[in-house]
Amino acid sequence: MRVLVVTAVAAEAAAVVADVEGAAVSLPGGYALTRTPAYDVLVGGVGPAGAAAAAATALTVADRPYGLVVSAGIGGGFPPHAPVGSLVVSDSVVAADLGANTPDGFLPVDELGFGRTVHPSPPGLSALIAEALGATHAPVLTVSTVTGTAARAAELSARHPRAAAEAMEGFGVAEAAAVHGVPVVEIRAISNAVGPRDRPAWRIGDALAALRRAFHQLAPVLEEHS
Repeated sequence: MRVLVVTAVAAEAAAVVADVEGAAVSLPGGYALTRTPAYDVLVGGVGPAGAAAAAATALTVADRPYGLVVSAGIGGGFPPHAPVGSLVVSDSVVAADLGANTPDGFLPVDELGFGRTVHPSPPGLSALIAEALGATHAPVLTVSTVTGTAARAAELSARHPRAAAEAMEGFGVAEAAAVHGVPVVEIRAISNAVGPRDRPAWRIGDALAALRRAFHQLAPVLEEHS
């Protein structure tokens, strides 16, 4: 299975490719892609729009088709589903703040009658990946503004009680993958709890190490089931 992995920043991409040999490739738009025997790893930028543009570029110019797109990186975890240092694999990728605020609360765009807010991950494959990585298998939320208050965390948890992680790129990557008819899975290594912003408590190094271990384990799983 040929896999495109999309990260937001270079540090995440470096963790993904740390245990494999890779060759740098420049794509149109100035995107940096690393080709390895296991994955093609793309640095797509921060946020859903940038991630969608980068993923769409890589999928469009690919010399042969991809069988899976993975949005990967570090992210926030919703207690108690995903403690700091753990891994989350999506069973769905959800645009959590794409919609409208109303006097009666938030309405996602699909309830407004247009668009979509959920991309399911392939159930068998995503469950297999989660089991192989010892990860929580649950929805991953995409937000354009990272949660920094207890009130916002409570609101998201109330609307998405099964959600285990929050990040900024997954839904954009999923939108690009859907246009090309390619399934998507999101993998997040948890660096901090979703809630009041406490930057000194973030464990970014630990999360990047967990991301590295995850992709070290992932290659044989995908090879076996390609």
